[in-house]
Amino acid sequence: MKFFLIPLAFIFLSYNFTFAQSSSGFPKEYKVLEVKPSSTDSLIKESNSPHLVVYNPDAKQGKLLFFMPGTGGIALNGPKRFFATAVSQGYHVINISYINRPAVAQICKGENLADNSKCTSEFRQQRIYGDNDFSLIDDEPQDAIVNRLTKLLIYLSKTDKAGNWDTYLEDGKPKWSEIAVSGQSQGGGMAAFIAKEHLVARVIDFSGGWDYSAKNKIADWYAAKSVTPANLWYGTYHAKEPAAKVIKESYVAMKIPENQIYAFDLAFPKGRKAHSNGIRNTNYVDQWIELLGKAN
Repeated sequence: MKFFLIPLAFIFLSYNFTFAQSSSGFPKEYKVLEVKPSSTDSLIKESNSPHLVVYNPDAKQGKLLFFMPGTGGIALNGPKRFFATAVSQGYHVINISYINRPAVAQICKGENLADNSKCTSEFRQQRIYGDNDFSLIDDEPQDAIVNRLTKLLIYLSKTDKAGNWDTYLEDGKPKWSEIAVSGQSQGGGMAAFIAKEHLVARVIDFSGGWDYSAKNKIADWYAAKSVTPANLWYGTYHAKEPAAKVIKESYVAMKIPENQIYAFDLAFPKGRKAHSNGIRNTNYVDQWIELLGKAN
């Protein structure tokens, strides 16, 4: 497990960090697209704020970083400095817009959890794939995360030829071997769930949720066999976030190697949360590069 100590003065400077950028907040050479989900699939009506798409058209194309924000997250307001770092490492980046309210932890608790020990896995199955009948959320099949990603990739392959988006498709479906999955909080848990069932290029879980199968017992799905091998798994959390102990326990259950679990511990400015610090604080850029690896 890795801990990081940096003088407090630098933490506050990090939030004022600037680079040569366009009005999008990214370096001028990057191509930035905003695509409404309904533009890719007319059946999508809910959570129709735009997806964020970023890449460097002048760089050698690498893997796709598919990122899922946490509860209440809006794709266009995502961690742009982390995404810019990913692009500098050779990735195309998609920050997906999806239904992220209510959260797993808001539904799978109390009587709902007592009545169904598989509540969290069934919740995630419905939100990711839309192929089961989980009655506690209203997500429709077209709202599912994977449908949104698939339809976005197909749309981009037709409308943005320069991006060569066909690279990330195979038989009209995501080519997971070319896709690194990542996310923060609820989105981190979604990334982990996908990586259990598909061989992805990499999985980077930022404080990815705290699912239970019973009171004080982490969800069984964490220990389920993973199609993606352990050496491709990375997990982070902040030592001072409320669920730090449970998140670490879930990472151990998922067999993430100890040296690929990052226990961030930098101080964070007043009014900000430890839970999101790992994905927002640019003092972690060296760790982001380690987490991302080279995409091309």
